[in-house]
Amino acid sequence: MEQRSGSAEGDGTAVGPDPDARWLALLMHAAFFLLLGASLTRFLMRHPGEARTPWIIALSITLAVLYLLGPVLGSRPTPRRVAWLGVLVAVWMVLVVLAPSFAWCAVPLFYTGLRILPPRAALALVALLTAFVVAAQLRLATGFDPNLVLAPPAVAAVATAVFVHMQRQAVRQRELAARQRELIDDLLRTRRELAATERREGTLAERQRLSMEIHDTLAQGLSSQQMLLQAADRTWDADPEAARRHVRTATGIAERNLAEARRFVHDLAPADLAEGGGLEAALHALAARETAQAEGALTVRCHVEGTPYAPLPDRVQSALLRIAQGALANVREHADATAAGLTLTHLGDRVVLDIGDNGRGFTPEPGAPRTTGAVRGHGLPAMRARVQQLGGTLTIESAPGEGTVLSAGIPLTTPQDPAEGPMTTEDPT
Repeated sequence: MEQRSGSAEGDGTAVGPDPDARWLALLMHAAFFLLLGASLTRFLMRHPGEARTPWIIALSITLAVLYLLGPVLGSRPTPRRVAWLGVLVAVWMVLVVLAPSFAWCAVPLFYTGLRILPPRAALALVALLTAFVVAAQLRLATGFDPNLVLAPPAVAAVATAVFVHMQRQAVRQRELAARQRELIDDLLRTRRELAATERREGTLAERQRLSMEIHDTLAQGLSSQQMLLQAADRTWDADPEAARRHVRTATGIAERNLAEARRFVHDLAPADLAEGGGLEAALHALAARETAQAEGALTVRCHVEGTPYAPLPDRVQSALLRIAQGALANVREHADATAAGLTLTHLGDRVVLDIGDNGRGFTPEPGAPRTTGAVRGHGLPAMRARVQQLGGTLTIESAPGEGTVLSAGIPLTTPQDPAEGPMTTEDPT
């Protein structure tokens, strides 16, 4: 039987059981059977062979069986459970009338009534049981004893007060726990909103910075080139030397603009690649960083197979690193995994990056292309877009409870837009 304070019954809110209430319930159950057995033993020792003995034994067994049925009926104050309590108390009263020594079983019954009934009904039941206990004690006494009249009500009052206090404390603890959960939820929600706001502000600030940089360098340089070339075109026949000066000046501006464009590309590249260690070093650094940030909850290992015949193009390195970062973010946020692995494989004319984890996995959407897998958020579409821009493929293997393996394969020579020419292993800039 569960303690009523272990679940919120007034509003139907499910709350975890109170460990203290559970132990108190077990103690009261043990006390009931111990007192019932002691009372029956006392009666059999003092009144052997009496005509009422079979009735006492039968009623004792009935009382024990009824008490054991309590957990089957649940812990809520349903009409069936209230009826069970009424039958239990009635059998006990009959026993007390036949054998006053069974009055000691009243204390566990106090506890049962206080748990099941509303406060006023429970107090009325405690008063009734106490009256029976007093009457039984007076029947056993040889004369009038004030202690037998005053002690049972005092014990009942103390037991009731202790139980009511514990019940109120349990309610307060549940309310406090609920408020703490609400505060934690509010804090987490506020942190997410703050992080989103900071990301938006950072994005806007970066866009503004880039727009100002482009305006102050590339745009103004292109405008100057346009004016110089137009001036050269107008003076080409009349003053060839001036026209050539305009062209040379425009060429110098173009060189500076090219240097600025390369600086922008370098600044926008992933930080790990900007350090100059290449994709392999960047993946190892990413694995170490994710492992350190997880603080023991996730271990990420990196393995490289094969040797590239030539340095990978910058855009291939950048795309694969971004895919690894996005995949590990999904693992960290959704997979509940404890281990993940990055495997970079060089296959001559192709490079493949595999990201696997031992997490809970998921079921790909029915009908989704085998080469794309299921979409679980904004990360996978971005990964597919990066791979498709380079002529590669993205595959996902996953099943519930069996982890996930994401594989991105990019060819090192693939037809591109005719204006761009084929992709090679040389940096076009």
